[in-house]
Amino acid sequence: MECLPSQIIITSGFTGALGLALRVQRLEGMSAWMEDPGFPLTRCSLATSQIQPIPVPVDADGINVEYAIKNAPHAAIAVVPPGQQAPLGPTLSLTRRLQILEWAAQSGAWVVEDDYLGELQLGGRAAPALASLDRAGRALHIGSFSKTLSPTLRLGFIVVPTAVATAFVEAATCLAPAPGPAVQNATAEFMKGGHYMRHLRRMKRVYAIRREALFSRLETLGLTARPAGLAMLIELPEGARDAVVVREARRSGITPSPCRFGTTMRRHRARGYFWV
Repeated sequence: MECLPSQIIITSGFTGALGLALRVQRLEGMSAWMEDPGFPLTRCSLATSQIQPIPVPVDADGINVEYAIKNAPHAAIAVVPPGQQAPLGPTLSLTRRLQILEWAAQSGAWVVEDDYLGELQLGGRAAPALASLDRAGRALHIGSFSKTLSPTLRLGFIVVPTAVATAFVEAATCLAPAPGPAVQNATAEFMKGGHYMRHLRRMKRVYAIRREALFSRLETLGLTARPAGLAMLIELPEGARDAVVVREARRSGITPSPCRFGTTMRRHRARGYFWV
């Protein structure tokens, strides 16, 4: 995506960027499209900011925009990870990318793009940013180095339209402290030297090998699994309880998470999905 340096604001990870966006836009008392299932911290951030999350189902093409427009046309914001949905893994289709941007332009809503994986996608090249298609200045692009480098850096950024850049900079200066200059400068030098892209290529190979090994092992155990970004979504046998399996797995040094999904995914929880 093309942007000016003045449009990029360094933040304390994804949550810092999302919190900044919600503060600047002053959306208290309004509603937001939230993928169901979706990232729990996003739902928590919306609720904490007094914004009502509206659950929207997800399918193979990503968030169901037609469903969202039909059931919550007056939402003030939509939070989506178009590159790789979490936890189910689909990439938002071009048709739906255009639909959600058209809805935002017509209704005056905002689209927050959660690009949590960045270039670290195992299924080929990363999809172009949703914000690269935005012509109405309604997309807020959030990126993070948590998955590509380390979550301990707490280093993220938000790219905002020029029309609201000044408001974001002022709010960030007062309310959203970013990681110190040592972390920022070290990361910048790491990228300037070409080490970042070499690191990503190496890690993609490593993660792809590990995923294939895990997939093969699960297959021998008779478990149904499918890739979901850097994770693996596993369907347990009938009657198995995901929370019980997770407890047993952790005793062996494996740390999967039970999929305690919301409204539209209760049927999946009953079938026992979890992701690792």
